[in-house]
Amino acid sequence: MTTKMLTEQDIATAATAIKTGQLVAFPTETVYGLGANALDETAVKKVYQAKGRPSDNPLIVHVSGVEMLRNYVKKLSEAALKLITTFWPGPLTLIFSIEPDTFPSVVTGGLSTAAFRMPDNQCTLRLIEAAGVPIVGPSANTSGRPSPTTAQHVAHDLQGKIAFILDDGPTKIGVESTVLDLSEPEQGPVILRPGAITQAQLAAVINEVTVDQHLVGAAETPKAPGMKYKHYSPEATVWIVPEVSNEKWQAAVAFGRQQQQKIGLLLPEFLAKEMIDEDVLVVSYGANTVENATKALFAGLRNLDEQGADLIFVQGLPEEGLGIAYMNRLKKAANRNIFN
Repeated sequence: MTTKMLTEQDIATAATAIKTGQLVAFPTETVYGLGANALDETAVKKVYQAKGRPSDNPLIVHVSGVEMLRNYVKKLSEAALKLITTFWPGPLTLIFSIEPDTFPSVVTGGLSTAAFRMPDNQCTLRLIEAAGVPIVGPSANTSGRPSPTTAQHVAHDLQGKIAFILDDGPTKIGVESTVLDLSEPEQGPVILRPGAITQAQLAAVINEVTVDQHLVGAAETPKAPGMKYKHYSPEATVWIVPEVSNEKWQAAVAFGRQQQQKIGLLLPEFLAKEMIDEDVLVVSYGANTVENATKALFAGLRNLDEQGADLIFVQGLPEEGLGIAYMNRLKKAANRNIFN
């Protein structure tokens, strides 16, 4: 199979591919997704095969709006409608109880719930509308690797495994959506995966929102992606540098040299200027902001990996606001390696 690049002028081609059971990678504001008809079991199984994804890891269903959503969920509560009105289209995934036999079990992981999102990308919304079906969309990468934030990242991982890649340039946010579980009214809304929509933003709309902190067991099927398996990891070993200081970064480089391994650094511009050396690979994300760091995280890990880094040191950030989502992904990429 030859994977072909498409643009917004080719949405009809991409929609036909979805309707006929083929796989199409598509852009969102968070990361690129790997799309298939959510109602077609054979097509969804191809997603797992292309990614090498564990079969008990449920998929997010992408819809074009609330009217499409209503076809599949048991009930839309007042709280759910408030969230949809406030945050859709956008980086918020909502988990609902669904009617029996709504989706193939490969979509839900065999659960009686499903996760839904309306992405904030006009190309993809037009794709869903043209296909006329909801589209599953896990990140369009090899399972466990850094998520793709450009069409070129998708091609690197999935060339020859999928039919098309719909290219709409780099994504705006750079990490996956917030996942909020609304399927159990007695426990209230629970964040299962942090993202760009923060706990404070959600609580401002629907009052109390809690965060799930438990570790998913080996025999447990997670309700949302990113809860159970190793994620976001390049080939290189990743270390988190918790301090924004020249001294700490110089120590990290010295540590890497002692290991006699190729060193890669992902850090803000003001520190990058101090670290330029012929034996060190440096990727800067510009001004020292959480937005810049988050947008550059996956692309930076991929860049340094492809340049041959053995050790990658990445700037840690305070776990507040968007920094919670950033550190969630970075800790998983680094297997919680902290350079102290």
